[in-house]
Amino acid sequence: MNNPQNVLISLEERHAENILDGTKTVELRRRPMHVAIGATVWFYVKVPVGSVIGCAKVAGVHTLAPSTLWNRFGSVSGLQRREFFEYFSGLPAAFALSLKEPCRLATPIPLSELRDASSGFHPPQFFANVASDGPLFRAMSRGLRMEHSTVPQRSSTRREPALVMA
Repeated sequence: MNNPQNVLISLEERHAENILDGTKTVELRRRPMHVAIGATVWFYVKVPVGSVIGCAKVAGVHTLAPSTLWNRFGSVSGLQRREFFEYFSGLPAAFALSLKEPCRLATPIPLSELRDASSGFHPPQFFANVASDGPLFRAMSRGLRMEHSTVPQRSSTRREPALVMA
């Protein structure tokens, strides 16, 4: 059976919060991440927070010239134009993960718990693959609300799960 890909990335708190609030729908990187569409990206917020606080699904992967990336995703990048172009200064190509279905963990998973689950764990500098059957994944998954509460839709009787894990 093919397990879905899970990756862990380190983010500043403001970027993780903007993703979880839905105002930032792309994660920008200076180099490509080899991540499959449909993968789950887990967000480790750097110290002083020092916890995994949420996740989202990968909707698309994009490697483009910085100006093209800005034109396409600038308004949902979480950055001002100047900050965006300073970040990608000197690079011919920029990378973005389009994200969907952000989910805030009901219980953030602190660094100490991640280290208890996986001895020698260090937050990734770039990103790290997380085995779907491994202790780190189990520790992070404990923070999810596993009950599937439903949200009624206004114009129909259709109901959608508030959280669906692949």
